[in-house]
Amino acid sequence: MKHGKKYREALAKYDTAAVYALPKAIDLVKELKFAKFDETVEIHVNLKLGKSQTVRDTVVLPHQFRGEKKVLVFCKEDRVQEALSAGAAFAGADEYIEKVKGGWLDFDIAVATPDMMKDVGRLGMVLGRKGLMPNPKTGTVTNDIVAAINELKKGRVEFRADKTGVIHLAVGKVSMDGAKIVENIEAFLVEMNRKKPSDAKMDFVQSVSVSSTMGPGVWVDYKVGE
Repeated sequence: MKHGKKYREALAKYDTAAVYALPKAIDLVKELKFAKFDETVEIHVNLKLGKSQTVRDTVVLPHQFRGEKKVLVFCKEDRVQEALSAGAAFAGADEYIEKVKGGWLDFDIAVATPDMMKDVGRLGMVLGRKGLMPNPKTGTVTNDIVAAINELKKGRVEFRADKTGVIHLAVGKVSMDGAKIVENIEAFLVEMNRKKPSDAKMDFVQSVSVSSTMGPGVWVDYKVGE
């Protein structure tokens, strides 16, 4: 893969083979930034997983860095006002199911009460493709819609290993205070380690790196946050 001149210049500024303590790694990411926009800081964790193993959960990051998310709640009519009062942007049943079927996706997260999943499940081709399908494992299928909305608005995010066993997660913006980015990463690492499969091997975590959207990766001492 060919990289541009600014990327190559960034690579020359640090030891690309070294492993850094998390605070130093974040300092480097900020120093290596070269794009004109406020880049997102991302963490990439390479896990050693068996064929039947996966890692998937949610975490509330202590420091938000994105705009407020629009939450759609699929629920019966008697719970619509409860959802809206809790901060949902949209709430309802048949009306929103039909809108989504028609291609409407003007929301960031979908939550559903369990009694709605029979109908919501028919939206799998639309919501699943966009990663918006409510799921009990991520707390988005629940009867406690108030608690779910509150956590989502506080910055709860989902993380999951992809088919190659790598977790990619946005954890901040380059413009943020470095200590806040570190706290977000440490909160994520704690939750990730809690989801370690019981039969996983000792070398469960193969490597951890951080980078900005456009910048090169910096290797991190993955034991930080355990």
